[in-house]
Amino acid sequence: MSDVTNQVMLETTPLNAVDRCDRCGAQAYVRAVLISGLELLFCGHHAKEYAEGLKNAASKIDDQTARLNEGSTVQ
Repeated sequence: MSDVTNQVMLETTPLNAVDRCDRCGAQAYVRAVLISGLELLFCGHHAKEYAEGLKNAASKIDDQTARLNEGSTVQ
């Protein structure tokens, strides 16, 4: 696949329960594509912990942590 095709797939493919945090194994909600082209996945907790470093090392960060609040209701 071309780099353009890979980028489109990254931007349009939502993370799901199969995608796991590279740090702890929890469900991933953040995808970071490094400048080198490598992809890292993080749970919300670890994405926050490494946010500053990721901003400097990533060419793209796909943050889907808003999905954590979907369907939740406070009663």
